Amino acid sequence: MNIIIFGAAGNVGRRIAHEALRRGHTVTGVVRNKEQFGSLPEHVQPCAAEVSDPAQLSRTLDGQDLIISALRPPEGHEDALVTLTRSVLDGAIAHRLRALFVGGAARLRLPGRGEETVLSAPDFLPASTRQIARACQAQYHLCLNEHRADWTYLSPAAMLQPGTRTRQYRLDTDTLVVDANGTSRISMEDFAVAMLDEAEMPQHIRRAFTLGY
Repeated sequence: MNIIIFGAAGNVGRRIAHEALRRGHTVTGVVRNKEQFGSLPEHVQPCAAEVSDPAQLSRTLDGQDLIISALRPPEGHEDALVTLTRSVLDGAIAHRLRALFVGGAARLRLPGRGEETVLSAPDFLPASTRQIARACQAQYHLCLNEHRADWTYLSPAAMLQPGTRTRQYRLDTDTLVVDANGTSRISMEDFAVAMLDEAEMPQHIRRAFTLGY
């Protein structure tokens, strides 16, 4: 497939690009400016575009088979995530492409705590992450209410960190995945594996899911 990745220079985006390349896909990595080209993995086709500009976005999507959005706005601009997601969804609709989103864990219910979620539980998130968590929750609801695009929203475990590619993970729909010790984690490498597994064998069209060890 020809796969375009928005946010391909970020920690998660780079790993998704690496995973797509190792599976033989052609990858275009979109960043905001040419100065970021050096942050893209080798063999990724670089592209500089402003995602919020419909004309620039449309040009990047010509000839593509699949969109993956790993966009994350900088600290202090978290609310831009919804605007950027809206732009990607509109591009997916116009070009009739599937769009896979690197989502957040904010929406996920906490095991054994009823309807409490990662975002709503008063004792779960540190204050420093609440703003991006709220933005991710809004991003999820934007996708949930979009019935024209074939979107998929992948929420990570509570801890998403650089690590090892094991190709082992467990899935759930709306509940945080925890291990036998009650820890919820996944490596960025295995998150990328799950994203490409979904890209190649779609199981969650217009649905969200999550994963963890």
